[in-house]
Amino acid sequence: MVDMSVTSDQPTKRVLLAAPRGYCAGVDRAVVTVEKALELYGPPVYVRKQIVHNKHVVQTLEKRGAIFVEETDEVPEGALVIFSAHGVAPVVHEEARQLNLKTIDATCPLVTKVHREAIRFADDDYDILLIGHEGHEEVIGTSGEAPDHITLVDGPDDVENVEVRDPDKVVWLSQTTLSVDETMETVRRLREKFPKLQDPPSDDICYATQNRQLAVKQMAPDCDLMIVVGSTNSSNSVRLVEVAIENGAKAGHLVDFADEIDEAWLDGVRTVGVTSGASVPEILVRGVLDYLAERGYEDVTPIIAAQETLTFSLPTEIRRDLKAAGMSDKMTHDASFASSLH
Repeated sequence: MVDMSVTSDQPTKRVLLAAPRGYCAGVDRAVVTVEKALELYGPPVYVRKQIVHNKHVVQTLEKRGAIFVEETDEVPEGALVIFSAHGVAPVVHEEARQLNLKTIDATCPLVTKVHREAIRFADDDYDILLIGHEGHEEVIGTSGEAPDHITLVDGPDDVENVEVRDPDKVVWLSQTTLSVDETMETVRRLREKFPKLQDPPSDDICYATQNRQLAVKQMAPDCDLMIVVGSTNSSNSVRLVEVAIENGAKAGHLVDFADEIDEAWLDGVRTVGVTSGASVPEILVRGVLDYLAERGYEDVTPIIAAQETLTFSLPTEIRRDLKAAGMSDKMTHDASFASSLH
């Protein structure tokens, strides 16, 4: 619990601001990939599914010339398509080949790692128990790597429904954006049922998801209200609200923009926690802080749970073409676009 004991010179209202929050390395890589593709090739650039799960990011990229589609066959034959950060199944790559599409894969490298684990364990004829949420794009992509070997386990209560061919050859993997605590509880129950259950070679839940949840856990006991900035289709953002409530916050809400805050939420509230999901640009958090400051919550205290320094290289095709064009391949947003995303 954060030591925020009241003293006589402290203001009545305050904000606890989580750190880290917002963009993770995989999201930044995916967004920059679309930006650089628009610079290199000009609009339109097609993107299969939302590049990341955030309304503001998608709307901003659309204004720049990105066209988001749900399925590969919506992309004109021979055009360029970017695959989102959540990853795709092999069948999607095959669809793109049949349409002669130029493809750039912006899948987060941490998701790609889970795909490779699935392929390896399937090759060794394991039953793979994939912990995740049914219908989530990341789960669909991972399952598509080894559909005959993967069984989805949607949380602890789903464990009783799980059946395997050989309880001596079973391994668990997970979606990267889950609640750490809920996932570990699911694993505990799976291990009770299958004592020889193997762990993945390394933790599948991504560092950014864990760090953002850790900050919320530290803040939550001191918060009358937790505001999480993020979209409803962002799994890691939704989890942050749940983690806040589970760890002592009296109330918690998810908003895309500051104008979605209901002023009634602030009635009787002294301490507001603020954080954001891993696909949320900082400009949206600043909007929430400005909203709160206008209502007397001017004192902002950072709650630092971890330091993040990880970055990922851009996809090979983008780096190659940037080099050929004499342009920088550094992981930076172009100046004309940065103000709308940061």
